[in-house]
Amino acid sequence: MSALPSGGPVPDVLVPHWLTAAHREQLAAVVRSALADEALHPVAAILLTDVLTELHVAAARDAVWPSSAARVRRVTGWAADVLPVRLSARELSSVLTLPELAPALRTALCQDRP
Repeated sequence: MSALPSGGPVPDVLVPHWLTAAHREQLAAVVRSALADEALHPVAAILLTDVLTELHVAAARDAVWPSSAARVRRVTGWAADVLPVRLSARELSSVLTLPELAPALRTALCQDRP
């Protein structure tokens, strides 16, 4: 690990949001719907594309390294379909601005547990 140069750009910190399979499916559908809108700002489109990518990566990560999430689920008592979806603050903000986001999904994204 190295120190960041003073005054340089700070990399985004990815924070895990533990979502059920249903929440991940809902999130993917809302993001795809937003990406289909031609009026979507290009920066928002990039951030939402990153969210969609992370949803795929979360599933792949669990397929390759299932024990990491399984340990957390076992300790917390969460269901077997709960996975961490790692989002930056900018990605999360872009999702939370979507008016089609269901209240239950919005709540799941804004709390530390499913």
